Amino acid sequence: MKTLSEYYTGAASFADMAAASAEYGPLFQAQRDRAVVPADLLARAEALGGAWHLLVISEDWCIDSQSAVPVVSALADTASNLSLRTVNRDAFPELMDAHLTNGTSRSIPVIIVLDADFEERGWWGPRPKALQQRVAAEWKQLDKPERNKEIRRWYAVDKGRTILEEIVALLEHAAVAQPAIATAG
Repeated sequence: MKTLSEYYTGAASFADMAAASAEYGPLFQAQRDRAVVPADLLARAEALGGAWHLLVISEDWCIDSQSAVPVVSALADTASNLSLRTVNRDAFPELMDAHLTNGTSRSIPVIIVLDADFEERGWWGPRPKALQQRVAAEWKQLDKPERNKEIRRWYAVDKGRTILEEIVALLEHAAVAQPAIATAG
């Protein structure tokens, strides 16, 4: 298995990932163009100091990736101490299997927080906790197209705020904690 540094340095930028997707690239780019990083969350990210790397495990067809990755990319592009790269889940099953949701599911996206030395300090995924609770409870009985419609609506109303709050909180925790932590939604 590669080191996390090797995964990161060999990974695609957000722009390259979007450009490589003929079907979903325009959606990713449109989502990125509309993404707004709230000033309070940017200030919190900037206050961390040091360099932080976000390694995203994703696939372009995933609704949650289409909604989360562009806003996290906006945060990384805006904060001077963050950078972001993406890898495809199916190209690196060993990396994905080290970040399974509930220890069993290859749910994406997964956003791995790496410090300046490319040591893992935590990870997030596959969706915000509040959304995951709705999917697991009230929307569980919906058929897939209707559930996906509700998920897209949730993301549209939230505008990425919850994702960014959770990622910034994870970064803040990583900045003061030594052991890696997992936050699976």
